[in-house]
Amino acid sequence: MKKKIILLTALVFLMGTIFTGCGQSKSGTDNSWNEIKQKGQFVVGLDDSFPPMGFRNDSGQIIGFDIDMAKEAAKRMGVKVVFKPVQWDGIILSLKNKDIDLIWNGLTITDKRKQQIDFSNVYLQNKQIIVTTKDSPIKSKKDLASKVVGLQLGSSSETALNSDTSTKNSLKEIKKYSNNTEALLDLKNGRVSAVIVDEVVGRYYIAKKPGVYKVLNDNFGKEDYGIGIRKTDTSFKNKLNETLNSMKKDGTEDKISKKWFGEDIIPH
Repeated sequence: MKKKIILLTALVFLMGTIFTGCGQSKSGTDNSWNEIKQKGQFVVGLDDSFPPMGFRNDSGQIIGFDIDMAKEAAKRMGVKVVFKPVQWDGIILSLKNKDIDLIWNGLTITDKRKQQIDFSNVYLQNKQIIVTTKDSPIKSKKDLASKVVGLQLGSSSETALNSDTSTKNSLKEIKKYSNNTEALLDLKNGRVSAVIVDEVVGRYYIAKKPGVYKVLNDNFGKEDYGIGIRKTDTSFKNKLNETLNSMKKDGTEDKISKKWFGEDIIPH
């Protein structure tokens, strides 16, 4: 009888250990931030050819808005940041496989992506803006009627315009370019009347040409940017959100925004 009691006690203890272990494994949240602190760094995966979010300068260094944001966040969190260029079409798999710890690269928050990964709080809102020359009489979407409008082929701007059928159908012509630089140059030279472009990209180039362009109040929709993180890494995500909030609260994020976009485009 005594042996049975001992065996039963041992069995209960073993089951408790198994269920506790399963709970910890299932949540996977308690140790993620501690693991980052122990490593002393987190690895950011990115496409290093996406100005102004993350790209290489003439010296080959990776720079950009998201790069400055990640460096500042790491500094406040007391760890280092390592930037790892990854093929964009496989970047979520790289995150899941723990090749990287974060995706911090102008990543749009979508329902489809939410099924696979988690996100930080929204730190930037990207709009599909309308850019004209400084002296243009165009003031709204309605004024685009019978005008030639430029945009990048296959871009979010093209998708956004296609979704606004009334505006699209009112245009005289849509000129499609291989990149936004060419579109904005044609706008400057009067070959198109307006350009539709991602705000983060458009304002970056506009800031380099002060007094040449203006941005209309009207836009073709917004999308939220968040930092991609594994669903299991809740404690790391919480620490990251806490850090982002402090950067927003003390105006640091605004300063980084003005550096890269010419003005503060941070949602408040």
